[in-house]
Amino acid sequence: MKIKVIIADDNSFIREGMKIILTSFPEFEVLTTVQDGKEAVEYCEQHEVDVAMLDVRMPNMNGVEATKILTLSTKTKPLILTTFDDDEYILDAVKYGAKGYLLKNNDPDLIRSAIISVHKGHNVIQDVVLDKIKRNLAGEKEREENKWSAIDKSLFTEREWSIISLIAKGLSNRDISKQLFISEGTVANYVTSILGKTGLEHRTQIAIYYLTGEINYE
Repeated sequence: MKIKVIIADDNSFIREGMKIILTSFPEFEVLTTVQDGKEAVEYCEQHEVDVAMLDVRMPNMNGVEATKILTLSTKTKPLILTTFDDDEYILDAVKYGAKGYLLKNNDPDLIRSAIISVHKGHNVIQDVVLDKIKRNLAGEKEREENKWSAIDKSLFTEREWSIISLIAKGLSNRDISKQLFISEGTVANYVTSILGKTGLEHRTQIAIYYLTGEINYE
């Protein structure tokens, strides 16, 4: 049985060129070509599609946004194929469920192998893309460490710090009391203590303090 593929790209020359390449291989059936992510999602929601090849930068809905929806609402496996290797797009596409991320300047045989691997449930990320992900994650780790170093955790007891982290997650005093098995009044007392130690005035400022490491009095 052939692997059912669609191609989404706003460049008609690339769409048709990719279609010609894929139809030259006996493993694939190109069901259709579309010009944006919105059309790709609509088609996959109405038809049985094995792999959706998605360009990143498209009007109406880009490939990353389409990847997120396809992963949540269909059985179609998204494969990002693009001329761009932007860090932001790479990380978001992988985070939202893209099974592969390749650059368009690859040899047709490599693209063929990637589609087959993605169809079998494997993840395919080109080495140059993987290297960029690693560098980006290393940078995120460094920024995270710098963020925490900006907060003087010695100001707070272990219980206060737990409450700060839960406030940052959006929990109410009632929710926090249930999670920590203490009374709602006790939580309120801890919040008052935290506000006093930081000079902050309300919960939103506490959340910003936890998430950024910076005191914001606005």
